[in-house]
Amino acid sequence: MSLTGEINTKGLEYYERRAKGGFGLIYSGSFNSDSTVDADNPLAANPLKSPSLFVKTSLELTRRVHIYGTKIIAQVTMGLGRNYPGYLAPSALPVYNFPDQTSPVLTVEQIHEKERLMIEAAKLCKQGGYDGFEIHAMHWGYLLDEFSMSITNHRTDEYGGTLENRIRIAKELIEGIKNACGSDFIVTIRLGLKAFMKDFNEASFDGSEEKGRDIDEAVEIAKLLESYGLDGLSVDTGVYDSFYYACPPMYVPSGFAIDLAARVKQEVKIPVMLGGRMADIDLDEEAVRDGKIDAVVLGRPSLADPDLPKKVEMGMPERIRPCIACNQGCMYRLLEQGVDSYCAVNPELGKSVDYLPQPALEKKNVIVVGGGVAGMEAARTLTRRGHKVVLYEANSELGGNLIPAGAHEFKNDIHRLNAWYQQELERLQVEIHTGRKISAGEITEVHPDAVILAVGSVPVTPKVEGIEKAVGCLDILSGKAELGEKVVVVGGGLVGCEIAYDLSMKKKDVTVVEGLDHILNGPVPSINKQFLLDAFKYYGTKVKTGTMLSKVTDEGVFVTGENGEMFLEADTVVIAVGFRPVPSMARELYGHGIEVYEVGDGKEVGDIYTSIGSAFEVAREI
Repeated sequence: MSLTGEINTKGLEYYERRAKGGFGLIYSGSFNSDSTVDADNPLAANPLKSPSLFVKTSLELTRRVHIYGTKIIAQVTMGLGRNYPGYLAPSALPVYNFPDQTSPVLTVEQIHEKERLMIEAAKLCKQGGYDGFEIHAMHWGYLLDEFSMSITNHRTDEYGGTLENRIRIAKELIEGIKNACGSDFIVTIRLGLKAFMKDFNEASFDGSEEKGRDIDEAVEIAKLLESYGLDGLSVDTGVYDSFYYACPPMYVPSGFAIDLAARVKQEVKIPVMLGGRMADIDLDEEAVRDGKIDAVVLGRPSLADPDLPKKVEMGMPERIRPCIACNQGCMYRLLEQGVDSYCAVNPELGKSVDYLPQPALEKKNVIVVGGGVAGMEAARTLTRRGHKVVLYEANSELGGNLIPAGAHEFKNDIHRLNAWYQQELERLQVEIHTGRKISAGEITEVHPDAVILAVGSVPVTPKVEGIEKAVGCLDILSGKAELGEKVVVVGGGLVGCEIAYDLSMKKKDVTVVEGLDHILNGPVPSINKQFLLDAFKYYGTKVKTGTMLSKVTDEGVFVTGENGEMFLEADTVVIAVGFRPVPSMARELYGHGIEVYEVGDGKEVGDIYTSIGSAFEVAREI
């Protein structure tokens, strides 16, 4: 969507695709309503900038969505509050992530102007054919959320003090929109059930120290909103200060907020819809069946598989491509790189219809070497396009590094992804040879039209004295190594930190040693990083940065830092200092009249997102 509110071709295709996939209700991405008294939201389009263009393109969008029987509600924000520098807030508050900056304060006149603009936006949305309007939002610490919480609202006028005063804006908006658009025009609000906020810029890791909103207050807010005429509640948890509860990574259990939502459901008659780590279809069905919630909100899972509801409806839930809650392609790209969201497991997301794989004009014989995630994606896309594919995997089973990557209990979704790929290859009848290491000579003898090398990566082993006494990260993840009670993990990247987190939860005495000045360097989503850093504080995991491994002994390790050499006692030393590509046979294949391509970690070590993406891009072009 453009910043003028125009629904562009990509937006039309995106929403129509999910309507076709069986979603019963779609919420639009958040529109902005105010660029007059507040900073102009760079993340959201503003329909008020070009009303006629917004209405015209919205009518086309809603027409397409309604063809499939899907309803669509426009989500419009009143403001982002202290979450970003320069945005107006209820009170003078420390800006999130910029504690040296203070938010400017809204006057009563500015509040009324913001309300007027929201109501004008609602009228445009009704003209555009939307079925309703969501007031964005009393969650994630956005402006209305800040008004509603005592920690962020210190006002003494009619918009501060009592709970009723703190949510007065919501009341005035509900009533104003209903008066302007009619009582049958649906109005909903997304409500955070618990802030998990220990203080400004500090999360309450286990939720026990709450200075934001707790569930009791959420229940009272829900009852008041219902009395004001609200038609439905879309609920979740968290604020920016506790963002791993707002947009939960894989470390947060699926369905963690179901019982919180059930508390609200018991007290109101309007529908209660729950989002946030709700990709477990069995858990979702149970929650709805037991009356804990009325509906499930699927954000990231809808990116991973736009046909998710249709597959459930058809009795084929096993064919759902799982969201792995990695935040890598969606939230990292959107919030940290400022570009459109993609998806780590769905390489077609964000691509126009014209860009999607097309049937090959010339059918080719292609050999794929390597049955990890990159090799499986290459084989899947090639076969869908009509090529004849033969896949060779040296190990006895498919999956490559997906197998150890999914070893932690909190990463079970990666096992599900591996199973999904294998099922898809079987359904497509791809010829697969496991336990078969094919050589360059054998390939040239067969002489395929093309070869895709997806040979993966292996762990790096540092050359230090006594390294044979340590165990590799893959040995730990595969369960091949026994662990003592005191563990030193050498390497503070994502693999090492996830091992350390897992062991810390199991009450091991864990120390992470990292040569750089910080742990979790590289393209790690800040949401995931925030969780792991807080987890280390919570469990007492020790972290030594700027420290290099110099020697491994039977009793522990010697490390060297700015204070010289020191000894760390350990029963087990785990090496997790990174990966390197498996040696390539590409040069041996050159000059034989065969197209040769390298993808995944075998070309450049990355992650699931980069491996699937590179395999898809190559396979769609052959």
